[in-house]
Amino acid sequence: MWKRRKHARSGETLPLELCDLCGRTFPTGDAVVGHVADSSSAHPTDDWSDGLRRVTACCETHLDMIRETYRRRPFVEEELWAAKITRALTSGPPVLSMVQLARRTGLHEPDIRRAIAWHNERRRRTDGAGPPGPA
Repeated sequence: MWKRRKHARSGETLPLELCDLCGRTFPTGDAVVGHVADSSSAHPTDDWSDGLRRVTACCETHLDMIRETYRRRPFVEEELWAAKITRALTSGPPVLSMVQLARRTGLHEPDIRRAIAWHNERRRRTDGAGPPGPA
């Protein structure tokens, strides 16, 4: 009968990365990594990283293309504030007041209101729902 070699199949799988541009997978050690400004990105645990997104590419050329795409994208303060509010509302104890929300996000009440208005307007546009019409 055939004997199986013990080293022929190790149960370990190599960790892989995914190129944010082309979707190709490759070993983690070959990744080209950088950070880009992105107002939709709020880091889950590090407030200092809010507004930065980690991007991964399979080569320097793809990283440059990703950076150029983000360079052309506008950085919208209200979008960043909305991301901070979302983080505060979806982690930790419930937020019951504007004061608590301000404390958890580091934002002032007018900024919170602007972020909520920005978020609501964006949802209206993307959901295709405009203001209610006459009955």
